[in-house]
Order: sequence, then C-alpha cells, then structure tokens
Amino acid sequence: MHQMHQALFVCEILLNIFTHVDQFPPSSYHPKSSAWKSLAALARTCKRFHEPAMDLLWADMHRIEPLLGCVTRLYPVIYRNSKMYLWSSQDIEPLSEHEARQFLRHASRVRSLRVENSKHFHLFTNLPTDKCVFPSLFSLSFIVDHPYARYLHLFLSPTLRRCNLSAIHPDFTYIATRFAALEHLSIEPFDDGVADDLPLLLNSVRLCKQLATLFCPPLDWAAWKHISNLPTLLTVKISEPRRASHWPLSRSTHDSASFCNLTGLFFYVNTAAYTIAAIRHSEFPSLQEFVMKVSVLPLAEAEQLCRALSQCKANQSLKRIDIISHGLTSGEPSSTVITQFFCFTQLRTLQLDFFHCCFNLDNDLLLEAMESWPHIRSLELVDLDTVPTVTFRGLFTALPQCPNLLSLDMSVDAVRIDIDPTAESFQHTTLESLNLTRSPVADAEAVARILFSMLPRIEQVCDQRDPFETWDIGGQFEEQWDEVNKHLDLLNGREPQSPEFGTY
Repeated sequence: MHQMHQALFVCEILLNIFTHVDQFPPSSYHPKSSAWKSLAALARTCKRFHEPAMDLLWADMHRIEPLLGCVTRLYPVIYRNSKMYLWSSQDIEPLSEHEARQFLRHASRVRSLRVENSKHFHLFTNLPTDKCVFPSLFSLSFIVDHPYARYLHLFLSPTLRRCNLSAIHPDFTYIATRFAALEHLSIEPFDDGVADDLPLLLNSVRLCKQLATLFCPPLDWAAWKHISNLPTLLTVKISEPRRASHWPLSRSTHDSASFCNLTGLFFYVNTAAYTIAAIRHSEFPSLQEFVMKVSVLPLAEAEQLCRALSQCKANQSLKRIDIISHGLTSGEPSSTVITQFFCFTQLRTLQLDFFHCCFNLDNDLLLEAMESWPHIRSLELVDLDTVPTVTFRGLFTALPQCPNLLSLDMSVDAVRIDIDPTAESFQHTTLESLNLTRSPVADAEAVARILFSMLPRIEQVCDQRDPFETWDIGGQFEEQWDEVNKHLDLLNGREPQSPEFGTY
C-alpha cells in the first residue's frame, strides 16, 4: 500500500478536498445517493479521513430522518422504501439510553437542520434534558404546528445564529436570553392564532441584541423602538397574518425611531395602515431597498405612504422601491403619486404596480421623472385603470435622461403615432426589455418600425413578469402586440414566431 502524501495530514487541505465531494443538492440527502456514499466511503478509508468526512456528511440536514436512521433498530424501518418522509414512527418505542447515545453521537456534528414535521418527537422522550442535543447547530428551521412548538428546546444550541420558526412558544424566550448572538430570526406563523402569542413575541424580540435580519409579524412601538437601536440590524421584514384585522403601532413617546444602519425594509400586509405608521415615525438614513406588497391600496393611502417614504431621510440612499397591490379599489384619483419619488435621485429600480399610480402621467411628467432618476435601470409603472397619455415622442424625449435603463414596463398611447422614425437620429442602445402590451395598437407595422429604428436591442415587446405574481394576466391587447412582434421579426430578418406553435 502506498504511503499517504504528507499534504493529506493537514486538516485544512482535507476539508477543502472533501468540501468539493460534498457539493450535492438537498434532495440527495439520502444514504443511497452517490454523494452520500462517497463521503461515507471516505469516512471508512482511514482514521485520518474519518472525522472530517463524517463532519461534512452530517453537517447539513434537511430532515431529521437520516439522523434517526443512525440508530440500528430504526435503520431498516426508515429505509425500507426510497422515500423517508413516508415513514411513520407512531407505533415505535422511544429511543433507549444506548440508542440515544447513538443518535447524539451523530447529532453533535449537525450544523444546519430543517424540521418540517413533529411525527417523530415522541422518540426523544428519553433524551437527557441536561445535555445539548445539537451542540454545534448554527442554523435551525423549525416548521411545525403550534402544539408541537414545545419541543423546541430539543433543538437549541449555544452556537445558534439563524433561527426560523413557524410558531411562538415560551421556549423562544430561552433562545433570546441565552443566545444573545442570534443574528437571523424569522417567525412566520402558519395560522392567524399568532395574535394570542403577540406579547410573548414582543418581549422575546426585545431581548435580542445582535440581530442582523428580522422577519416577523407586526411589532408594537416598544419593540419597534428597540430594534431601531440595534446597530447590527440590516434587514426587517414584516408579514401580517392573512386575516388579521388590526395591529396597532401605538406610540408611548413622541420620539422617532432612527434605524441608522438598516438597508432593507419589507412589508407583506393586508392594508397600508401599519406600514404608513411605521415609516411616518421613523428615519432610515441608510435604506437601500423598500418593498411593500399589500392586499388593498386605496389612492388616499397610497398618497400617505409615498409622502411618508419621501420624508424618512432615505432620499440619497434608496436604490429600490417596489409597491405592489392587486386588490380592487374605489374612488377617483385626486393627485399624482409618482411625483413623491422625484427626490430619490439614486434609484436603480422602481416598480409601482397598483391602481392610479400613473394618474396624470403625460409627456412632461415622464420627462421630469426620468430627469430625476439618471441611474435608473428598471422602471415598471403598471396601472390598468389609467388611459395612457404618454406618446412615442414623449417616451423618446425622456429616454435619453436614463442612459442605463435596461427594462421598461409602462403604457403608452400606441394609437396616436406622433413621431417619424426616419427623421430621428436618436437610439437608446441599452434598453433590452420592453413591455407596452397593456396599450391598444392601431398600426402594428408603424409601431414596429418606430421600435426597430430607435430601440435596436428590443427584439420582442412582451410581459416577462411571473404570471403567478401579476394581476393583469393575459392582456386584452395581446393579439395586437403579437402582430407588432411579427413585424419586428421581419425587420430583423427573422422568421416570425408564433406565440403558441413556434413559427408561422
């Protein structure tokens, strides 16, 4: 047998080599997978390989069944078919003291664990309560029904930095107090019963001192004020339960909350009331991303939201704004929303996708908008309720103000042709994605010639957004723009493409 090269006695080199062996997808976390077998074979090769190979073999667990499979008695039961998740342990006795040691020996190597069901929890009845089951755990995703959240203590570790929960339980307070170094906390309940746990949630969040990312239901003012004082906090995501009726953000003082280092602020809510209150009484001097997806956004609330956003001291930092609402609203528009965003001169991405967001948008206002956003790369203005008044001349007068624009999605008056492409020398050579398909077309060939002459990188005019996340699926003018695209194909020397069958 050849002598082992001295380099293989260096632990760092071994780990580097074995890490490449460990590059396999989560779906392959099964002892019958080739990647698993490779690491297992390395662990059996020699004593020098055993520890680093075993550490990698058990480092990332996307389910708990493989860990239970290391118990001799359970292995044939778990792996009698190829799908571990079909296995039921309800009629199996809990782990004995000896089997618990088998389990703990492998559990000590786990760095990342995802628990998605509670059907095996009764097997852990005899595990020692004074011993940390997962002493090396760095990331925990505990996605179980609310009654089983009481088993959370089994999965806690002093090394924990990431924690994703689907329910609140008193054990969470234990996490917040003992694991002060927790950096990423996500609490996204399955049901609307989270309101009953709100005091526990708020008290627990106020105990976290080192958070970088927080994803949770709406907070009260005390908790909101607390997280604003965390210098480590970079991202906050607020998710409102689907049927929640009221989440008051009552203020106990007149002080504002200043999030000095926060760069990302996200709201997934039913109404804009909570978001407006939170922004109106806060400052975000470092904010780079603001996203709100709201079920219903009446124009009055849209105006309040945009005004509050323009006054939160993020004028020189915001690079992305997404405001999306797919719910129908009533009432007539009374002013222009878009002007509230002119102060954000560093914008790279702006997506306004709600009724009346483009009210009063004409050639002059579009020019003023694009002059305000010289760095914009993606612009999406979606408003099905507004008749487009921006013409092609207005569009091509404004486009030179945004030389870096890559993607444009808006409505134009494509019926009234007010520009002669043969008399124009301007071309926008950066724009590569264009969607005008919510506008009617009278002369498809004329529109195609305008686009061909002035936008050389546009091959097709189409909606490239995810149809499952948009509210204007299909489009009543789809056939008219298919005709435009056929003319674009001919002008570019291509065989016209059929939207359904490939080619004509």
